[in-house]
Amino acid sequence: MKIGFAQINPTVGDLRGNCELIIGAYERLAAVGAELILSPELAVTGYPPQDLVFKSRFVPENLAILEKLHSLVGEAALLVGFVDRNEGRGKPFHNAAALLERGKPLRKAHKSLLPTYDVFDEDRYFEPASRVEPFEVHGKKIGVTICEDIWTEHYLPRPLYDIEPVRGLIEQGAEIIVNLSSSPFTLHKPAIRYEMVAGSARTHRRPICYCNVVGGNDQLVFDGNSIAVNSAGNLIAQLAAFREDEKVVDTDSTAAIEFHQGKTPEVLFDALSLGVRDYFRKCNFHSAVVGLSGGVDSAVTAVIAVDALGPRNVTGVSMPSPYSSRGSIDDARALARNLGIKFLEIPIADAFAAFKSQFKEIFKGLPENETEENMQPRLRAMTLMALSNKFGHLLLTTGNKSELAVGYCTIYGDMAGGLAVISDVPKTMVYEVARWINSDYSSRSGRKGGLIPRSTIDKPPSAELKLNQKDQDTLPPYEILDQILHLYVEENLSARDIIAHGFDENTVRWVQRRVDLNEYKREQAAPGLKVTSRAFGLGRKMPIAQKYVD
Repeated sequence: MKIGFAQINPTVGDLRGNCELIIGAYERLAAVGAELILSPELAVTGYPPQDLVFKSRFVPENLAILEKLHSLVGEAALLVGFVDRNEGRGKPFHNAAALLERGKPLRKAHKSLLPTYDVFDEDRYFEPASRVEPFEVHGKKIGVTICEDIWTEHYLPRPLYDIEPVRGLIEQGAEIIVNLSSSPFTLHKPAIRYEMVAGSARTHRRPICYCNVVGGNDQLVFDGNSIAVNSAGNLIAQLAAFREDEKVVDTDSTAAIEFHQGKTPEVLFDALSLGVRDYFRKCNFHSAVVGLSGGVDSAVTAVIAVDALGPRNVTGVSMPSPYSSRGSIDDARALARNLGIKFLEIPIADAFAAFKSQFKEIFKGLPENETEENMQPRLRAMTLMALSNKFGHLLLTTGNKSELAVGYCTIYGDMAGGLAVISDVPKTMVYEVARWINSDYSSRSGRKGGLIPRSTIDKPPSAELKLNQKDQDTLPPYEILDQILHLYVEENLSARDIIAHGFDENTVRWVQRRVDLNEYKREQAAPGLKVTSRAFGLGRKMPIAQKYVD
């Protein structure tokens, strides 16, 4: 069968806009011979619609869009994701797919497996399918699954479900399995999806077509990477990563191809760039402002912003204090020049002196400490927010995951902003991305020489809030810190278990305590783009007021 993949980029809640995307892709794919065209999971509403489904007109309007799509289909059938009403007991809605054919009644399939782990909360809204059955389309029996329905137990966090929708469809004679998906990106996940789909095809000896959504919706990034495998489990099609794409695939094809996945820094960069681009586009922002410290975090953030928005829409700001080194100021200026963005230098030394003077009597006799250090990032935040307010820029924060984890950041200071671009990227990985930017990305952009000044990458990291300050005066080496954080935050291991991996007990206990103590800061952080298996905030819900220590 010739199946068309409409790997589109819907916007949550833009029902009419999403309808136009679906219609456009349908018409183009039908024109080149597709017999059945797939759209992603909840293509009509965008994913995840969250509590929009409870608005009184939202679901009825999404059903009206479905009727419009039905009226427009021609010879090719269309399978489209939407929110259906549940007319029986249980949750008010179904996560559904509709098979639309000209001159035939609409047929529906409901999602069977509703994830309620990590970033997912589908059980809040949807009732699972009461049964599954294949549809006959152009003489073929098609088994329709929706995202989680195709995930086998080996690839789930733990055994979660008592039914296997794919097996149930095949037992009823399904000849081809299709999947409408909205599977969020995390590092290495595209390859895991391919491995899972190919394994299922080999097990059941059926071709599988997996159509995934692409785009950024709030903190989630969806990578596309839709795939088709034949009944032998061989990959016969892979759509683009991190951009819209369309393709017609013959499920009988035996022309196998290799699965493509770029280097980790490249994939990470492209995910973050898409996340930034869509956050701006879908929230109606047009320009960004970024504080440039001369350090690697702000440099990587600025390059991502330029890639996503273009240099004319990014302003970089250096705000030197009495402790800022000449080298850092020069690096910030050089970065802005290399990127072709507008550059402002607004010193905060006078403002810092004036602000400290207000406390001259109150703080009399007390030594300077983090109180005075934190005044500086807070003054910088005021400066950047003034530019944001005056010119309509969205302020991008530049803190990384390692800092956010242990609270090495200033609330109402460097944490202030509208989007935290690299807040789910550990410091060691930030350096990997920076080095990739200066090699492969610079070549890809047609630039000779690196975009980020070499000294930015080579110098020891420092917040420069006091004389001769270095991050490692306070923190463990990032190579150690990031390994411990991965085990504690992403793997959920106890301190005792981490120590058993060979890490120093005092270091592990310090990291554990810092992570736990700084939950209140992270609760007030800007939304951040999720790229690892477990990001702070979305998918990791911890109480602030709690006293558990393992």
